Amino acid sequence: MNCKITRNAAKVLKLELDKTENQGKSLRVVITHAHGDHAHYGLDLDTPKETDTVVSTDKGIDVILETGQPLLDGVKIDYLYFPEEGFVITNPSQGNHGDH
Repeated sequence: MNCKITRNAAKVLKLELDKTENQGKSLRVVITHAHGDHAHYGLDLDTPKETDTVVSTDKGIDVILETGQPLLDGVKIDYLYFPEEGFVITNPSQGNHGDH
């Protein structure tokens, strides 16, 4: 499984992961809604379970993905400041380039 985190997202995520209350937790990408070959994604802080795969990224952030979920393989986490500030999670490898 694969996951990409952009530089903007990594800066924001590291600030959150470095907080005392989040020590020992990793970033989890979840599917909040799926229909057909398209999914909407969310983020959570969690610890891995037996059914998970932990993916190391080139930004030094480990990401938890549920094993066997093809719509999670290849997710991209970005953080945008315009037009609205916040995380944007897509999966270009599955044809998901943003919400519709």
